[in-house]
Amino acid sequence: MDDKKRVLSGIQPTGIFTIGNYFGAIKNWVSMQEKYSCNYMIADMHSITVKQDPNILKKNVLSSLALSLACGIDINKSNIFIQSHISEHAELCWVLSSFSQFGELSRMTQFKDKSENNKENINAALFTYPVLQTADILLYNADLVPVGADQKQHIELSRNIAIRFNGIYGDVFTIPEPFMNIGQAKIMSLSDPSKKMSKSDKNQNGFIGILEEKDSIIKKVKKSVTDSEGIVYFGAEKDGINNLIDIYSCIIGKTREDIKQEFEGKGYGDFKLKVGEVLADYLEPIRIKYNILIADIGYLEECYKKGGLNARDIASKTLKKVYDKIGFIDK
Repeated sequence: MDDKKRVLSGIQPTGIFTIGNYFGAIKNWVSMQEKYSCNYMIADMHSITVKQDPNILKKNVLSSLALSLACGIDINKSNIFIQSHISEHAELCWVLSSFSQFGELSRMTQFKDKSENNKENINAALFTYPVLQTADILLYNADLVPVGADQKQHIELSRNIAIRFNGIYGDVFTIPEPFMNIGQAKIMSLSDPSKKMSKSDKNQNGFIGILEEKDSIIKKVKKSVTDSEGIVYFGAEKDGINNLIDIYSCIIGKTREDIKQEFEGKGYGDFKLKVGEVLADYLEPIRIKYNILIADIGYLEECYKKGGLNARDIASKTLKKVYDKIGFIDK
């Protein structure tokens, strides 16, 4: 375990995991735990940069945990924990705030985007949460951080802060590298395939939740926006069909060219029906396992407490090292 590279990743407990979340992140989490030493967190501290209903947030945290386990996270191979249970995240965030420049935080594109969509609540946490994200990563000496292209800027900030701190105090933090899964498809909205699939899409037909019923999945795929050509192949100005081809490819493992040949002479109707059915069948075991897990609160508590103990053991050692370096007196 010690000779494996270390991974840190997290997902916000916002209630709905889409197939975009699954194929873009969680499926990758499952495969990475076979090769790496993985710490996965339910990032509830990050979620409060926008207003949350406390009761719903609590339910969403447990739901996110149950869904992660249903998708294949193994508590005997990975630590999975609730971020707010590890106080070292907040403590290290405060220290690292002193090593983060206002200018570099103000250049974060996600802050600009989130501020534009959240004008009534542009709070300080929305501005500084990349520092908390840096604390998340550095606490666990992460070598690799799985990210999409939209998060790469935040990893660069984490690297800069770690290098800045190490330059003053010596070799304290591991310098993290972004883990970009080059072959992984980016799943787009079914209603507007020029945009990434998002659970916040106002059009409910734009995304598919992992836990949706078969009929709903097939109906949404059938309604998905496509061009008028009617021929199944991956090409320019075919964003809708390209998206469905990538979803189908993620499930069955065929190349785009193989899929083109499979549906030669068939139209979009046949293709959409096949994609919907294959996707629904693929997700069904996850939905069944989730329903079993979410009904067993005692087991979920056992899982997050076990992961929390392991995570705290790592995080506390890192924080002690930091406190010693900056001159804080031991308790």
